[in-house]
Order: sequence, then structure tokens, then C-alpha cells
Amino acid sequence: MPVLSPFAALPEVASRSEQQQSPLRLDGELAMQGRYFWQQAAYPAQTDSTTSISTLLTAYVPWNDERDALVASVFGRWDSQDSERSHVDIRELKYFHVGEGWEVHAGIDKVFWGQAESLHLVDVVNQTDLVEHPDTEDKLGQPMLRLATNGGWGNLDIFVMPYFRERTFAGPEGRLRLPVLINTDDDALYESADEQQHVDYALRWSQLFGDWELALSAFDGTSRDPLMVADPLNPMTHLRPLYPQMTQYGLESLYLSGDWIWKLEAIHREGELFEDYQAAVGGFEYTLYGVSDSAIDVGLLLEYQYDSRGTDASSFNQNDLFLGTRIGFNDMDDSQILAGMMQDLDETSSRVFLVEGQTRLSAAWTMNIDIWLFINQQASDPLWYIRQDDFAQLTFTYHF
Repeated sequence: MPVLSPFAALPEVASRSEQQQSPLRLDGELAMQGRYFWQQAAYPAQTDSTTSISTLLTAYVPWNDERDALVASVFGRWDSQDSERSHVDIRELKYFHVGEGWEVHAGIDKVFWGQAESLHLVDVVNQTDLVEHPDTEDKLGQPMLRLATNGGWGNLDIFVMPYFRERTFAGPEGRLRLPVLINTDDDALYESADEQQHVDYALRWSQLFGDWELALSAFDGTSRDPLMVADPLNPMTHLRPLYPQMTQYGLESLYLSGDWIWKLEAIHREGELFEDYQAAVGGFEYTLYGVSDSAIDVGLLLEYQYDSRGTDASSFNQNDLFLGTRIGFNDMDDSQILAGMMQDLDETSSRVFLVEGQTRLSAAWTMNIDIWLFINQQASDPLWYIRQDDFAQLTFTYHF
């Protein structure tokens, strides 16, 4: 008769313990950020520097072999100077189910559309969290119901959005703002009588044809880009956001050819409160791999930005050229640098320089640096209002 060790049952006990563990997965970030503006502030109450602390907490609870899950993601920031930049937002709070060839997402979610580097024209589902960064990359969570299907004919996403999110703006003490204050304390103005309860609809079809990816989209509802009108309560000192209704049709294209990536975004937008217009951004990224027999890859970027409204456009990207380089060091710390220039082709002395860099300091810490320069902005350009807001930003993030 074999001798049984009392430790022989331990693997089975451990396995049962693992099965009883909660499927809850938690991730988080805690970031400390400093911004420094070396030019004198253009408007009263503004300061030369600001510090802030932000956190992003994410919870993920899957079941049914991860065909069902709950996702929650909450972002919050405290800013030492700008009270409007101190805010909390639910980025995600949703349930999703994955079926055979389809999936459904219900709740607050974030969706990205786009292919270009310098400008995302088609990305209209989520509202911009503008107090976070002038590059408009940060987005607020959007309540939605999304049905996604896929097959040999491509991928189709259908969106129903029952509630609208208003854009965030810097307060009186904040930099990177208009000279006239934007009233965010009172209700925003809307073209639709349903205001924030207006139901928006969108759909997007995409397909991969070998090395070519194509997407077509349509959106009908409240524009995420507000018009600015005189505040009825304080017409001489404040502006009030007015959100019009709009219909937008979009196209995205990305083509891979060896070391070349060709990108295009184009839209047609129409509405009752603004002039119908077309806009596009397109260009290429060419990558040099292993420069000088090193591990470094260098990408060369060029994109042209067009808006049919010309100098009447509310955006400064109406006739501009973006030139940039993306450097990947391919090191253990995943170090990267993106440097670029946006050149105004109407006012050839006006341009914007930017540098964005990131690296990992340890297994838990990362560092990001951003530098933005607004050079020789003209009074006719929307960037004139932030002409004295050149800044450097340093962010240390702890991941847990």
C-alpha cells in the first residue's frame, strides 16, 4: 500500500481556491502633473504655473467565459488654479455581451473613430474634455446603446445616444482660453427643444480589403462642437455655448504599402444654424526602421488639413500643413517622441510646434512631457486668443 503524503492534496485545494476567487479585476493610475507658461498671461486672474493630481480607476467583472462583463472607469482631477479643470467624469460604466458575430454594449462608453495623426474630423461620438489638453484627444463618457455586427461584408456599428454631454472649458484662472469667459454655471443653449435629452443616432461600417482599411459613417444629432453666442444674462462679459443640430457623413481610409502608411479622413457636415461645409485631412507616414543599424525607428509624417469655409472656419485647421516625426527607441522603457509643426498656409508666419515624449521609469512609474508653442498667431486666427500660452507640461504617473 503506497504511503500518502499529507501534502498530496494541496494542488487540488489551491485549484478550488482559485475557482472561488472573485473575477473582479481592478486597475488604476495616479498622476501628478505640472504646467509652466513662460509668457506673461494675456488675461486677468491667470497664473504662470499650475499643478494638479488626477486618478483613473477601472473595474472589470467578466463572466460566462468573458462573453458578458461589466466595466466601470472613473476619472478625476484636482487642479491648483483652475476650478473648472477640477472635475470628475465617468468615462465608462457599461454592460456588454458578445454573441456569435455580434455584440451589444449598454451604458456609458468611449468610442474612437479616425485614422489621421494631426486631426480627427470624423470622431464625433464622444464629447471633448477640453480642460484636459488643447489637443482635444481626451473625451467624456457618452451614454449609449451600441450594437456591433461583423461578417464577410465588414463590420457595422449602430449607436443610439439618449443623452448629450456638454464640453468642458477653462475657468477665469485657467490658461488656454478665450478672452471672454464662457458661462458654464447656467444651462447651455440648444437648437433642439429636447436639449440634453435629444436622442442622437450614428452608424459606422468598416471593412479590410487586404492592405486597405475603409470606413464610412453617418451621425445625426446634437453637434459636439458648440457655437459661441453672447450670454443673454451677461452679453458684454460672457459667452454661452449653443449646440446646434447637425448631420455628418464621414470617410476614413488607411492603406499600407511597405514602409508607407497613407491616411485620409473626410467629412460633409450640414445644419440649419451654420453653413454646410466639407473638411478633410490626409497624408502619409513613412518609417525608417533600424536607423544607422540601431534599434531606433523614425517615422516621417506629412498631412494636409482642409476646410471649405476657409478663413471663416471656427477651427484653425482650414488650410494647414502638418510636418512631424515619430521616434521609437524600442528600448525596455518603451520610450517614444512625437515632434511636429502645424504650418498655416494662409499666414505663413503662423505655426504651432509640439513635442510629446513618454518613457517608463520603472515597472509602476511612467513619465510624459508635452511642449506646445504658438508662434506668430494673427488676429484673424482662432489661435490668436492663446498666443501667449506657450507651455511645458510634465506628468508622472503611478500605475497600480
